[in-house]
Amino acid sequence: MSGGTPSVARSAKAVVYEAPKQPFIVREYPLRETRSREVLVKISMSTICRSDIHSYEGNRPNPCPGLLGHEIIGVVEELGPGIERDMRGDPIAVGDRVTWSEYFIPGANYYSEALDLPQKSPGVDKYGHMAVTVDPHFHGGFAEYCYILPESWILKLDPGLSDEEATPINCGVATMISVTEAAGIGMGHTVVVQGLGLLGLYGAAIAKARGARLVVGLDIVPARRALSAKFGVDVALDPSVSGEAELVKEIRGLCRPDGADAVIEVCGVPEVIPLGLKLLRVGGRYTLGGLVNPNAFVRFDANLLLRGLITLRGVHNYHPRHLIEAHDFVVANRKRFPFHSLVDGKYRLDEVGKAMRDAAERRVLRAAIVP
Repeated sequence: MSGGTPSVARSAKAVVYEAPKQPFIVREYPLRETRSREVLVKISMSTICRSDIHSYEGNRPNPCPGLLGHEIIGVVEELGPGIERDMRGDPIAVGDRVTWSEYFIPGANYYSEALDLPQKSPGVDKYGHMAVTVDPHFHGGFAEYCYILPESWILKLDPGLSDEEATPINCGVATMISVTEAAGIGMGHTVVVQGLGLLGLYGAAIAKARGARLVVGLDIVPARRALSAKFGVDVALDPSVSGEAELVKEIRGLCRPDGADAVIEVCGVPEVIPLGLKLLRVGGRYTLGGLVNPNAFVRFDANLLLRGLITLRGVHNYHPRHLIEAHDFVVANRKRFPFHSLVDGKYRLDEVGKAMRDAAERRVLRAAIVP
């Protein structure tokens, strides 16, 4: 069916919260007709990203009543006029399983057309970052349906991918494709990953796939350090065990001859930046990917950047090409790395509150909402 009134239901459920830290409530909202270049998707799975937790806890701006969730996959229920192919150029039809960019833009603009930075377009908006009262209500993952809005990038999923492998692709994996590209990781490089949550584990795996000789992971959680060996981390260290000087000496000794080629921050803690800078060789590259909260202030000796010829870069969102690369990376490496195991908790729509608590308290690595 293309366009018209939704064939399955005229209303559907979404899980919302009225204000930060307030209880989640299951509510029904109407499903409207799909408009030009929109797609209505029946959600198969949505996973809780760390930024969802930050939004719910009030640590980053998010309009309320809020509908969270941007790591989403689903099955095409209806196609609006003007949608015939996905971003790769493959035909798209009702019944196809798809993912899509975590953001959408208001149309062509200077940033997207001249600078090739559509992800930073003025007026860019993100799924799971709008009030549920905004038309068409369903634009987040904690719901039964989601409308893919115009100026999004849609990608058909490889049929061999499980939901657990596919759902993080449009945020966690695509972000780390962008981060590792910005870090310039290549054959024979040594890499330090600060934070071994889902982003860090994907980052380690991608670094290995890009040819890294050695990956050192840093995390204070023992279970994450133990798990990281399955995702390409050669040495996992607890940064809280020894003093900074000892830690710097140990890691620089591992990253011969004189420090890491690249350091990646994905722990969301600004205080780790001074350490990261000291781990790099002359001419090394430091890429920040986890500091998504405002007011992430830190103090460090900027002379280290100058004298060390250090490149410091930030990555926020990702280019659309990274979505394709993320998908293809998971397809090519799903037997090398157990990506399916990273989604280790499943919850119903009426259990979003429990899922959020379990994710926030790190009882699960990635919690999945399964409508």
